[in-house]
Amino acid sequence: MATRALLSSFSPPPSSSPSSSTSLSRRFPFKHATATTTSLLLFVSHAGRRCSVFRVSGGRDGGGKVWADVRSEKQHHVTEPSRFEDEDDDDVVTARDLDNVVGAGVEGAAWWHVFPKRWVIVILCFSAFLLCNMDRVNMSIAILPMSAEYNWSPSTVGLIQSSFFWGYLLTQIAGGIWADTVGGKQVLGFGVVWWSVATVLTPIAAKLGLPFLLVARAFMGIGEGVAMPAMNNILSKWVPVAERSRSLALVYSGMYLGSVTGLAFSPFLIHQFGWPSVFYSFGSLGTVWFSVWLSKAYSSPLDDPELRPEEKKLITTNSVSKEPIKMIPWGLILSKPPVWALIVSHFCHNWGTFILLTWMPTYYNQVLKFNLTESGLFCVLPWLTMAVSANVGGWIADTLVSKGLSVTRVRKIMQTVGFLGPAFFLTQLSHVNSPVMAVLCMTCSQGTDAFSQSGLYSNHQDIAPRYSGILLGLSNTAGVLAGVLGTAATGYILQHGSWDDVFKVSVGLYLVGTVVWNLFSTGEKILE
Repeated sequence: MATRALLSSFSPPPSSSPSSSTSLSRRFPFKHATATTTSLLLFVSHAGRRCSVFRVSGGRDGGGKVWADVRSEKQHHVTEPSRFEDEDDDDVVTARDLDNVVGAGVEGAAWWHVFPKRWVIVILCFSAFLLCNMDRVNMSIAILPMSAEYNWSPSTVGLIQSSFFWGYLLTQIAGGIWADTVGGKQVLGFGVVWWSVATVLTPIAAKLGLPFLLVARAFMGIGEGVAMPAMNNILSKWVPVAERSRSLALVYSGMYLGSVTGLAFSPFLIHQFGWPSVFYSFGSLGTVWFSVWLSKAYSSPLDDPELRPEEKKLITTNSVSKEPIKMIPWGLILSKPPVWALIVSHFCHNWGTFILLTWMPTYYNQVLKFNLTESGLFCVLPWLTMAVSANVGGWIADTLVSKGLSVTRVRKIMQTVGFLGPAFFLTQLSHVNSPVMAVLCMTCSQGTDAFSQSGLYSNHQDIAPRYSGILLGLSNTAGVLAGVLGTAATGYILQHGSWDDVFKVSVGLYLVGTVVWNLFSTGEKILE
């Protein structure tokens, strides 16, 4: 195993003789600087049996420290300076380890200069998804005063809620093709600007009439529809496989935190400034994000002139080449059972998820008798739980993979939790009588649902990394169809039935998804 040890601390005394400096320079071949802090990595191989990694740091006063990471097992022939491993493969130093050492060794540099650029991209995608759900979920709160003002029936409310998915459906596959051919930076930037403008125009459209509102919501869906395929394309180029689950979990948790933010602030804005203020304020935030995105983001690490060589080597040696594709093998893609497992499972998953996203405030208001503010605040809890559990699930999944469990097994475990957990807790809603228990069931249902981010939502890059944007567009098209049908059907069911009937349909689809996923999904690459 690796042993990190402080080998020596040297600080030449004032009376140091020239010979001592000469001796030191022979032992550690670096040019010593007294004006600034210096740091150097030394890689030493001892007769093919041991590899040592030294970091030598010198300070302003001529003092410094030498740190070492020592590998005592016999080493294979080293073909890349970024990777050393022993014969038993039980002690491995990857390029990521050396990237961390280099980052730690740049003493005196500001932290933002050595912060991994790939995680800057992940955080920017996270913030885009935060805005995505803020702009989407505000309607679920604003629809309550809007329906009272315009005398809309439950069926009309369901039509308005589902109109978003009309546009969202149109750009799923198109967004995937566009991202895989021209690059994710342009596509995601376009999407954020487009849906932000549509959000700002929503109050104006509502005042003009219902048809205009339906068109505005559909236009907003067009912008948000390209976000997931574009993000998947970017992260498939920037994020190594070992960090895939946690990076995707962080990005998708941006959606959940966006729901939290939207549901928490919308009631306050409505009470203080009226319901149009929600759309004006949320929509304007997109311009801030877009200005940062233009200056910091690149579709590929190969396009980034400021990317540190160590990180570029890490990314390029641990990911698949992602040159823009010229021809899409549709027949081959659609002939693979794991692809259809993704499509069917995505439909089953999104039916329940989108119903809760769009109808939960109404459920709290009509069934649990919460007022507008209480509905918004209690809706926060499930989404906040999802944000936490998605990241917990991502770390669990990556840890299981690093421990040797197959990617296929990990994806099946995580998605099974993402299906059966919500199914169980939704069945309990018909047996509880207190609002507190109902909110608890909703929270647990959404919390377990978030494990899907390390299941089906990570699987596109597993089975077809080069076509991940297109594949996500395909499966999310099915997911959007579930949103369109489920959201509209819920309005119809509530006019002729009860909330218990709504939840029974969702539970049935969760069970179907569980069976299909465990029979046909895989974590192995099936498309080159």
